[in-house]
Amino acid sequence: MSEDEAVLVIVDGANVVGSVPDGWWRDRHGAAVRLRDRLVPYAAAGLPGLAGPVEIVLVVEGAARGVDSVAGVRVASAPDSGDDLIAELAAAVGPDRECVVVTADRGLRQRVEAYGARCVGPRTVRPLPDRER
Repeated sequence: MSEDEAVLVIVDGANVVGSVPDGWWRDRHGAAVRLRDRLVPYAAAGLPGLAGPVEIVLVVEGAARGVDSVAGVRVASAPDSGDDLIAELAAAVGPDRECVVVTADRGLRQRVEAYGARCVGPRTVRPLPDRER
């Protein structure tokens, strides 16, 4: 199966990490690594509500830059704004490929939806802690 057949899932790393107050601000790089590792199973199994395979791109910025890609999750370090890189990636997707952006950022949602991307919230890739279920 080619990359173009898989749904492109772009994850707003800062937004997803920041969606749960678990101390991520003390180690932004480490929080991004933990998120990347939590995304790996989705590369094989897909995301809830999406049919078929996915290609996952985790966009990181600021102190989270420099996180390495791993099998199943490509990490893209934004040189400046993570939102700008996410919008750029969404804009580059062809009309025959589905693109899903994982973010709760309303402004970013509007930007990428203008390019035809669909948006889902951070809970799609970040389950609630046991105490909140």
